[in-house]
Amino acid sequence: MTELSKTGAAVGEPVKGPSDGSTAFLDVRDLKVHFPTDDGLVKSVDGLSFSLEKGKTLCIVGESGSGKSVTSLAVMGLHRLGARGKNVRMSGEIWLGGKELISAEPDEVRRLRGREMAMIFQDPLSAMHPYYTIGSQIVEAYRVHHDVNKKTARKRAIEMLDRVGIPEPGKRVDNYPHEFSGGMRQRAMIAMALVNNPELLIADEPTTALDVTVQAQILDLIRDLQKEFGSAVVLITHDLGVVAEIADDVLVMYGGRCVERGSVDDVFERPQHPYTWGLLGSMPRIDRETSERLIPVKGQPPSLINVPSGCAFHPRCPYADIPKGDVTRTVRPELQPVGSGHFSACHLSAEDRTRIWTEEIAPKL
Repeated sequence: MTELSKTGAAVGEPVKGPSDGSTAFLDVRDLKVHFPTDDGLVKSVDGLSFSLEKGKTLCIVGESGSGKSVTSLAVMGLHRLGARGKNVRMSGEIWLGGKELISAEPDEVRRLRGREMAMIFQDPLSAMHPYYTIGSQIVEAYRVHHDVNKKTARKRAIEMLDRVGIPEPGKRVDNYPHEFSGGMRQRAMIAMALVNNPELLIADEPTTALDVTVQAQILDLIRDLQKEFGSAVVLITHDLGVVAEIADDVLVMYGGRCVERGSVDDVFERPQHPYTWGLLGSMPRIDRETSERLIPVKGQPPSLINVPSGCAFHPRCPYADIPKGDVTRTVRPELQPVGSGHFSACHLSAEDRTRIWTEEIAPKL
């Protein structure tokens, strides 16, 4: 008997998509990724939903430990690999081009990984194998999905290295990862990710540890290649300057959940959550003079084992006592529409948010 998924389709088989008729290429619905440990259950992602169309860029932002990278690895189907994957608890739905990935067989997800979706990892030196040349690793990534000989695959590898701006690609293809600079390694990682023309590209902090000029080059490269291939791009970062440069839409994560989601213009110009205000206040600005220091978000990110009750941000929120009663400490706020395509999870009333933003926050930014 054919095994069926929760959607009613055979596991791993293409289906028409979510029941609401969404046309998004990537559609994540109520994703939960929990890890049992000796200290308790780590709720790394605890009910996350978002969607992304081809040709668009979604930036996921938040402090370290908010669940950004765990989300990306879940989409790629990498949590179930190795000994760690035996204990991971995943639920929800991840739709990619009409295929539901969480209920799919591992072999089906493996076939999609690299061809339909690919990932640029944060540290290319550790993500690439030190014992094999850059070219041989790109060749392998290409031949897994294409029935070609090594000569053809090598030609494709040189073509991709040239496309991402590696000088003398015909020679550098035989270099090892340690022979490349940080920026060149990141370019080589992008070449390997894009060698099969994936329709979804996930970049996990691709500009971390690079100097600002190389950061700009990498962002320009991702943007140019996205236009060329028409890929959907998920960019994970904590750098709001990068977000302003490249994003179409922004998802703000805190404590494993989304606290605000909207277009880049809405989130930067009309933010609706105190945590987003804090992130914007801690971002340096060079387009205006200011006599005040940056305003950091006070306190520490929450433990994902013992997430605070109610609103997870309430221990750090300077406005937690404004709503009447003890609602911020006892009731978890759900995402609510605050504008067209703009959502926020906050107990503050619309009037209070508008007043605080216009009178207290915006004048200081």
